[in-house]
Amino acid sequence: MKIAYFLMFTLLAIARPFAQTSTSPGTANSSPRNAPLKIGIFADADSLPLIVADTEGLFAQEGVNVELVRFSSAIERDSALQAGKIDGAVTDVLAVVLANQGGFPLRITSLTNGRYGVAVAPGSAITSMQGLEGKDVAVSLNTIIHYFADWSAAHAGMNPSAMRLVPIPKMPVRLEMLLAGQLAAAVMPEPFLTEAKLRGARILVASDDSGLEAGVLAFPPLTLARSSAAIAGLYRAYWGAAQRINADAERYRSILVSSLSFPDDAARAFVFPKYVKPRLPSQSSIESAEQWLLAKGLIKTAPAPSAIVDTSVVGGW
Repeated sequence: MKIAYFLMFTLLAIARPFAQTSTSPGTANSSPRNAPLKIGIFADADSLPLIVADTEGLFAQEGVNVELVRFSSAIERDSALQAGKIDGAVTDVLAVVLANQGGFPLRITSLTNGRYGVAVAPGSAITSMQGLEGKDVAVSLNTIIHYFADWSAAHAGMNPSAMRLVPIPKMPVRLEMLLAGQLAAAVMPEPFLTEAKLRGARILVASDDSGLEAGVLAFPPLTLARSSAAIAGLYRAYWGAAQRINADAERYRSILVSSLSFPDDAARAFVFPKYVKPRLPSQSSIESAEQWLLAKGLIKTAPAPSAIVDTSVVGGW
């Protein structure tokens, strides 16, 4: 059944978040001055610098109290943002646009370094995106995964509609169907992408080497106004952690297992992204995502990129 991604924002006010956190989340809008800055994360490469900054005391060195709150789905994360249970989150451009369309203001403060990829089944003769014309390609519809599939096809010079997109929301099911040869290809994030490669799949294209700007860190405007000093400290710690990972990635391979739930074999084979200094996505990248959402009927109007971006933290526009 087609997933109406934008409908999540109409349910936020009544949805109950189930964050995986070691402490009971408080309400951000009524929290005391010394309350932690709560950031929603997923088990992916985007979040690794935040986890390293936390485990190696870099947040404390910057004088900022940060609590990382892990979520297993975008709906849980977005529900927590709407309810004030977290102060900001690792998310994506599409989710930010949809949140604003749904009446919940969010502002992008920087890009992050996530990874999505298109993998073809083991033994497949397909070596390029053009080879997926007329083939079954598994995605989660109307999400960043779907957007990346269409974006990759368009940048390969083919019409995205030439692929037969198959909605398979559950990532483990998507992976196993691909490996069993029941699908020509599947679009997946890490660690499923690395796991697929280990088990014989071929990666046609990955977001971190294709120029896609999609993963972001975002905060509500009220949080940005109230916690500007803390957010600035968070970013200093983030960049310090990212530089440590870039300098000696092997040192952090164990964190993939202990903190990001990577399988042991995927952690050993994982290729770390090259983390870059926090910067904003280009206006054209935001406009591209908005035009895709418009074409899918998921938003009625496209906001100006400047309306959903905050330039006070990392600048660049």
